Amino acid sequence: MKHFAPLIAVAFVSLITPAFAEMNIDVVVDGLNNPWEMVFAPNGDIYFSERDGRVWKIENFGEAKVIQTFPKSGSYEGGTLGLALDPNFEETKKIYIYQTNLELEFFQNKVFSFTVDGDELVDMQTVIDDIPGAPWHDGGRIAFGPDDKLYITTGDAVNPGWSQDLSSLAGKILRINSDGSIPDDNPFDSSAIFSYGHRNPQGIAWNEDGMLVSSEHGPSGEMGYGHDEINVIVKGKNYGWPKVVGDSSDDSFVNPIIHSGEQTWAPSGMIFYNSDKISSLEGKFLVGALRGQHLMVLDVANDGSLISAEKMFEGDFGRIRTAQINSDGVLYLLTANGDNDKIIRISEAPLEEVTKFTSSESGDNLAIVYAIVGIVIAGIIAVIVIKRRR
Repeated sequence: MKHFAPLIAVAFVSLITPAFAEMNIDVVVDGLNNPWEMVFAPNGDIYFSERDGRVWKIENFGEAKVIQTFPKSGSYEGGTLGLALDPNFEETKKIYIYQTNLELEFFQNKVFSFTVDGDELVDMQTVIDDIPGAPWHDGGRIAFGPDDKLYITTGDAVNPGWSQDLSSLAGKILRINSDGSIPDDNPFDSSAIFSYGHRNPQGIAWNEDGMLVSSEHGPSGEMGYGHDEINVIVKGKNYGWPKVVGDSSDDSFVNPIIHSGEQTWAPSGMIFYNSDKISSLEGKFLVGALRGQHLMVLDVANDGSLISAEKMFEGDFGRIRTAQINSDGVLYLLTANGDNDKIIRISEAPLEEVTKFTSSESGDNLAIVYAIVGIVIAGIIAVIVIKRRR
């Protein structure tokens, strides 16, 4: 993997809305309940998660089937979150799942591996645990990098000090082998930590040269300003939280290549679009924006500098949780509006028509769960709920 020196300070850059070509839009699935991640198998099968505890599979654009359920976590932002397929999925059939659990009155995040066996998941193994959890700031994105290592984003679990604590896995980007062991070339001895000083990183993606870019939620509710960030991730570096918000003149911290200033985007899942199916997006990072309700389009040079920042589909689909690309280079978006969410297929040229599947299984009303959690952790809610905006 190519390595990069720490970035110099970059001022806040406003997103612009250019004229993109008219797109063909197809709804593949609707009626979803808080979906969080989707991944594509080499044969085109779609796997996606719903935060309230379900993992689904769509085979050959047919019916969506639940292939795994987890107990509801009672966490507002946690639950069944990130998914990743083994780089050798066609042989191993292994899928990795990031899950929030409530154990002995404490939240904890774990990554499990399963083997796909038809329409069910078997052979559950714990890959990594002891990731601090909370009702908020659970991170949760997982992806295999070009080095075939598993990268994991973790939030600060509403304890900002943990982000600077190298003995804690909270507020970090982690890097492990597929069996959970620690790679010999990680920056800190016998530690899964790859980078630290993160608040709540939500997306990770690599360009064709191996440059790792991440999206991160800023503290708009807590401190009265946004400073959501896009960062180029460098091995072993400190991204500042909670000591720094936005840009810093202290060269011991890495500055974001772009942040939202006093606004907020709530950037979420992301991909590097390495396809020519939509020519205007080729070679750019695409980031779903929740609060911003658009798709961020970022052109990042190989030296880690930002060339341009644009937005598209503003307000068209509401909150966008993530973008994904299948093996044929077709773009998909996953919405996160909390009601009748969708998987949407987007292209410049018309594609073969698919039969839309509507989920008939809706999750129980999470308000009941949240109310129970609220009784247990009323002190936290009093401080934080008022300030939430995502």
